[in-house]
Amino acid sequence: MTQLSELTPVSWWACEPRRLAQDQAEVAADFPELSWRGDDAGSWLGRLPRWPFARLEPEGLEELVGDGMPVVVVYGHAYPMVPPAIYPRDPEPDPRKWTDAAWHVMGDGSLCLIQDDAMWSGRDRLGDLLRKAAGWRVEYALMTAGLIDKMSLVGIVEDDTFDHLVTEAAARKRVPTTDPSC
Repeated sequence: MTQLSELTPVSWWACEPRRLAQDQAEVAADFPELSWRGDDAGSWLGRLPRWPFARLEPEGLEELVGDGMPVVVVYGHAYPMVPPAIYPRDPEPDPRKWTDAAWHVMGDGSLCLIQDDAMWSGRDRLGDLLRKAAGWRVEYALMTAGLIDKMSLVGIVEDDTFDHLVTEAAARKRVPTTDPSC
């Protein structure tokens, strides 16, 4: 009889090699600044593009968010049935914003990109989740600038409602603050 201590853990990608190949191909094509790490359950480390969406980038976006968002994407052993966790590295939300639904940040500091467990089937694409994370960065900047009071439910990926606010937020950053004491 096999003892529990004799069992060797098997990575998810040993069981799902086509899924790993799909994720790696998708990341190479659309998110080339992410690098794969095969330790533990696997992860990606690097920077998401500033605007990986099909529509035109709003004017002022580079001023507002820079070159894109550094992230760590952490797979769990239950992937692909459970989505990976995406942790933003710049900006890193204040822990007081974790679990505040307006900011879409989970209690561990990872991004809340799926509103309901049923919205991830295990067949969903990693790239769609990464695009939502890039959109989160834009909405985070709009929240910080005070132009919105909560992030959108579907995300800026699918909703262009906030696009015009990017230009407004960038313009606000350009205007120097006047100090009345001078």
